[in-house]
Amino acid sequence: NNDLLGANEMMEKAETLSQYIALQTQNWVDIYTMLKAGTRVITHERNTNETKISITIDLDGTGKAEVSTGLHFFDHMLDQIARHGSVDLKIKTEGDLHIDEHHTIEDTGIALGEAFAKAIGNKLGLERYGFCLPMDDCLAQAAIDFGGRAWIVWDAEFKREKVGDMPTEMFYHFFKSFTDAAKCNLNIKAEGDNEHHKIEAIFKAFAKAIKMAIKRDAEKLVLPSTKGVL
Repeated sequence: NNDLLGANEMMEKAETLSQYIALQTQNWVDIYTMLKAGTRVITHERNTNETKISITIDLDGTGKAEVSTGLHFFDHMLDQIARHGSVDLKIKTEGDLHIDEHHTIEDTGIALGEAFAKAIGNKLGLERYGFCLPMDDCLAQAAIDFGGRAWIVWDAEFKREKVGDMPTEMFYHFFKSFTDAAKCNLNIKAEGDNEHHKIEAIFKAFAKAIKMAIKRDAEKLVLPSTKGVL
């Protein structure tokens, strides 16, 4: 019918215009924050002889993700960061997977950390700190501090060599690469029986911690530190 045709036309126009939309929300606080503090959208590239990476991130997004690293399970985990962290994330990684997965995962972690650091910017009004997250038989805890110092505490063990097409030894390495590049503290602890559930719970808890930490208060655009520098 005509009503349906009109609705479809509006949806098509909205989809076409989505690339030009700076903020999609019905919350006036979000609109005020963006107008006063500015947008946090950046594109970051990192190219070496081993990998070519392009990342576009919107810290005030809605959780949309377009991820392609050549490792399907890794893509699935990076999707969790976008969805549960409410950030829009586009990641394209071309790595030397004919050798192994190491460089692809490590360099994506480095590039993502660099992208977050760049998008966060001067940290004025930033919450800075940011979770416990259960998933069936598993419990994951992630705490993060974008305070300008790189450190990671990791308390999670895996019995399987791989989950999907991703080596379990590379989970720690991804988060270590992220913290080094983003210059943040990260404390992760996970326990449970199912290896898939355990690592997915870690990524979701990490995403929720990020969501809390990157939130801004437009009424208090001050540095979240008594030192006066971060």
